[in-house]
Amino acid sequence: MAALAPSPPGAAHGTSHGASPEAVHAARHGDTAARTAVARQAGTPPELLTYLAADPAAEVRRAVAANTATPPAADRLLADDRDAAVRTELARRVARLAPRLNAGAQDRMTRLTGGTLALLVEDTAVEVRAALAAVLRDMPDAPRDLILRLARDTAMPVAEPVIRLSPLLTDDDLMALVADPPASGTRRAVARRPALTEPVTDAIAATADTAAVAVLLANPSAAIRESTLDALVAGAGSRPSWQAALIRRSRLPPRAAKALGEIVADHLIGRLAARPDLPAGLAESLRTRVIARMAETEGEVAPHEAALFTAARVGDRDALMEALARDAAMTEGQIDAALSLRSGRALAGLCHRAGWSPALAEAVQLVLGGLPPHEIVRPTATGGWAMGDAELEWQAELLESLPA
Repeated sequence: MAALAPSPPGAAHGTSHGASPEAVHAARHGDTAARTAVARQAGTPPELLTYLAADPAAEVRRAVAANTATPPAADRLLADDRDAAVRTELARRVARLAPRLNAGAQDRMTRLTGGTLALLVEDTAVEVRAALAAVLRDMPDAPRDLILRLARDTAMPVAEPVIRLSPLLTDDDLMALVADPPASGTRRAVARRPALTEPVTDAIAATADTAAVAVLLANPSAAIRESTLDALVAGAGSRPSWQAALIRRSRLPPRAAKALGEIVADHLIGRLAARPDLPAGLAESLRTRVIARMAETEGEVAPHEAALFTAARVGDRDALMEALARDAAMTEGQIDAALSLRSGRALAGLCHRAGWSPALAEAVQLVLGGLPPHEIVRPTATGGWAMGDAELEWQAELLESLPA
């Protein structure tokens, strides 16, 4: 960095092209706080800002770098500053000037700004390049070559915002990134981009990048051909992350849903079974598997519960309702009222009052309550109640007050 000049331009006359004598004095003789204040002021003349760009205090130089009045010549000096924080501040400001480079202007100031951006985009500090990307990521009139350079950065904090959000990236650009990713996370960044088209999703699906495909499947706005989805379902048997993402997709074609139902991992069956758009017969088949798994996790089912697990497996709601009313000492009308609350905690309390096991309570919530998986109160890892006895009893007492 250049040494501090002995005096700012015009100092002999007490002015610097509009700078007040106080500002010139503060720039020359003030402490760090005073010099920073001058460097931060929007009305500070360019000549004085250029002088302060060589200040020994990084705090002052950061203020100069952030000042919109700082001239391009000073920007070029700051682009070589030894302090990465100064260069980062500069990148945030100069990036906003990028659209000017598309206007075809060839004046000296524009060329200087272009040169500064060229230096910053190659900066060795990731935070400097990331600051550029944060400003340019959704700018529709940024220089395209600059966007392509950032998208191909090997540091994902730099590349990902641009890959995901820049309107300047075409399908060809995205497919080139998928075919030849500069970094391990490049394909995942492409897969997260909103409104991906079928050619791009086909390209991601064709890779052997398991993580990128899982991200793609979890992208709700990605357009995926039905044939591509079928192929991904077929390959999901040993990939639980694909299965989980497939189950969460808003639209799952019947053929894909049926194929997924044949391979889905046990811990995901309940989530798939809860989808309202399953083909006829598939929901019943999945429910049977869910209840069977519940019984297995309970170990050796108590004799008085075996018939109840069987009723749950075949979806015999009447048998479950009758047994629950009997064992909990409530009327079937009260059970109906309890079900209308659609509360997993309330049904768990009711089953606890009936003396039923946590595993059977889980089956009741699924079959009688029709609750989605995330609302079901499940047994603990050791098979116990996830709720305390006091809360379980309190839930049952509330249900007792419901009209018969």
